[in-house]
Amino acid sequence: MLQSSCIVLISLLVSYPLLSSSILNNLTLPLHHPNPEAVAQDVQRKVNESLSRRQLQTLAQTDSFSASSCITGNPIDDCWQCDPNWSQNRQSLAGCSIGFGQYAFGGKNGAIYVVTDSSDDDAVTPKPGTLRFAVIQEEPLWIVFSADMLIHLSQELIFNSYKTLDGRGANVHIVGGGCITLQYITNIIIHNIHVHHCYSSGNTMVRSSPTHYGWRTKSDGDGISIFGARDIWIDHCSLSHCKDGLIDAVMGSTGITISNNYFSHHDEVMLLGHSDEYLPDSAMQVTIAFNHFGEGLVQRMPRCRRGYIHVVNNDFTRWEMYAIGGSGNPTINSQGNRYTAPADRNAKEVTKRVSTAEKKWRDWNWRTEGDIMVNGAFFVASGEGLEVKYEKAYSVEPKSAAFIDQLTMNAGVLGGRDNNLGKGKWKDDSNGGVDYYDDFSGCCPLLLLSSFTNLWAVMIVFALVFVHG
Repeated sequence: MLQSSCIVLISLLVSYPLLSSSILNNLTLPLHHPNPEAVAQDVQRKVNESLSRRQLQTLAQTDSFSASSCITGNPIDDCWQCDPNWSQNRQSLAGCSIGFGQYAFGGKNGAIYVVTDSSDDDAVTPKPGTLRFAVIQEEPLWIVFSADMLIHLSQELIFNSYKTLDGRGANVHIVGGGCITLQYITNIIIHNIHVHHCYSSGNTMVRSSPTHYGWRTKSDGDGISIFGARDIWIDHCSLSHCKDGLIDAVMGSTGITISNNYFSHHDEVMLLGHSDEYLPDSAMQVTIAFNHFGEGLVQRMPRCRRGYIHVVNNDFTRWEMYAIGGSGNPTINSQGNRYTAPADRNAKEVTKRVSTAEKKWRDWNWRTEGDIMVNGAFFVASGEGLEVKYEKAYSVEPKSAAFIDQLTMNAGVLGGRDNNLGKGKWKDDSNGGVDYYDDFSGCCPLLLLSSFTNLWAVMIVFALVFVHG
């Protein structure tokens, strides 16, 4: 109730800018975690436990069948993949997040909704069976897909609260106008989805709930836009080639975990924070874990304004300008990552304080712990009395980034990171009519069932939908 009241309050304030500007500039959201260091320690504890469990299982293995065949050392994946019946218990995924987004339960305990129609022809009156019809509903929904799909959005896909997008067992691509918008809502899980080739859309009517639609101005063209939202978990997605950011979180968004994703072929990858002056973003708390920042990336992995950002056990395989940047005095806690610098000797620094003099940023709390620097990469730490302060604060030492290959080996959509678009072609009308030709990549060899079993699975899901009403 408190969360809903806070979101409604902010929504009302933004709706009346003449009355709200002075209030918003002095507002700090009260619903952030009071001890972010404890959350960071808990993440490291879970990683250490999972890696230790894997090592013990490997040593104890006595035959060809062992629990170690599913134990990866990645605490999120181990949580659900070790259940051989996960496909009959999909909603157990909701208990597997770690970090600041661990309370994102999505559509848990809601009905299962099956997307059977990949079309998106009408942003005001979407058809039942489409993804847009599902995400605008008021009640919690666990959304799955009946088959491989290429969903070419006509406009922003505006979510309502308490929704899970569960792409396991299908090869699902979301492309087109605006892409995913999470605005003034709570409890969202987006799992195992390709999001790419998103471009600006808008200046039209778009529905956001069964009872409301309204005028949307031009969108930025983000892959996933998080705006004044909380309790968000984005896991095992592959993101690339968007007009603006791949993931942006602004305007007081908090309680976010971005994990096990594969980012590639993009300039400004991730923005966290609206502006240096926007005080509500001081309450922003984001965990960025087990992601692979891959080929063709330039900067903002992430770029932070205010808030507390925990960057843990990610693999950064080159950048063109910098990896982690910021302004407005954010806290950057970098632990157990591998940073591989590009060949350009002028771009070896991992960090960048954006448009800020050293005399101003020297006291900012930016630290590196257990990170591995490759090919001349270096991290410029800052903060008064840094070493003494954090040696006392941490009783859980992060595992070495030497485990990074193990922790990130399945980053991106399970079974295939390639952003292939499906049979035939689609057309991006926003970029001069550029056509994209690709074939489907094989998806999820460990997760996809045979076609016969898939048929039965779909029939079972439909039966569940009927039973749950």
